[in-house]
Amino acid sequence: MQTSEIVLVGGSGKTGGRIIKRLEGRGITIRPASRSSARPFDWEDRSTWRGALEGASSAYVAFQPDLAVAWAAEAVAALAKVAVECGLEHIVLLSGRGEEGAQRSEAALIASGIDTTILRASWFCQNFSEGAFLEQIRAGRLQLPAGDIGEPFIDTDDIADAAVAALTDPGHRNKTYELTGPRALSFPEAVGEIAAAAGRPIEYEQVSMADSTSGLADAGLPQGLIDLLEELLGQVLDGRNSGTTGGVAEILGRPATDFSEYARRTAATGTWKA
Repeated sequence: MQTSEIVLVGGSGKTGGRIIKRLEGRGITIRPASRSSARPFDWEDRSTWRGALEGASSAYVAFQPDLAVAWAAEAVAALAKVAVECGLEHIVLLSGRGEEGAQRSEAALIASGIDTTILRASWFCQNFSEGAFLEQIRAGRLQLPAGDIGEPFIDTDDIADAAVAALTDPGHRNKTYELTGPRALSFPEAVGEIAAAAGRPIEYEQVSMADSTSGLADAGLPQGLIDLLEELLGQVLDGRNSGTTGGVAEILGRPATDFSEYARRTAATGTWKA
C-alpha cells in the first residue's frame, strides 16, 4: 500500500469521480488534478504538471480529450518523465481498445521506465447516459454511422474497481488488462435494451458519418468532441473490438457487468426520461 497521496489526472471524468469515492472509502488520500483543482493540471500547460504531481506516490491518468489525438503519445511520455522526477513509482493509464494512438501512448509510458498498469477499455456503457449520446437517447432517437458490428461495452464502475485494484495492489504493476463487458452488442441492440429498461420507445437509426456529426451538433456537443467521435467511429467500429476478454475477472476476480444490468440500474435513476 502507498504511504502518500494518489493523484488522479482526469479526476472529474466518468472514471475519475468513481475512483475517488472508492479510494476515499478506504481512507486513502486522493488528490484530483484538473484545471479547476486546488493544484491545477492542464494537459496543454506543462508548467502545471510538476505542482500537481509533487509529493504523490502514484497516479491514475485519463488523458483528455482522448489518446487518439496526434499529440497524446508525446504528452504522456513527457508526463511520465516529470512523474519520475517527482518521485512517483507507478502510473495507471486508462487506454482505449483498438486505438492506434492509444497504443503509441501505452508504449511511450512503458518506455519511460516507471511502473505501469494499462487498463485498455472498450466503449463505455456510460456514453449512453453520461456522455455524447445522452441527449439523443432522451429525445428518442440515436443516429450513428454504426450498423451490426458488435461492441462489448464496459461499465465504468468496473473500470473504477479495476483502477482501485491496480493503485492499491502492487501485484498489478507492469501488466496490461483488456477490459470489456461479457458480451458484444451492436448499437441497435444496445439501444433496444435501453428502451426496454426505460419503458419507452427509443429508436436507433444508422446514418452516414455526415448526418451523424450533424445530429451530434444539434444535440449540443462541442465541435472538438464531435471531431473526436468521428475519428473513433471511423476507426474502431470495424469489428476489431468485437471479441470479449476476461480482463475484468482477471483483475477483480468477478465477472464483468452485463449491459442489461447497466441499463436496468441507469433507468431506475430516471436518466433516460424524455
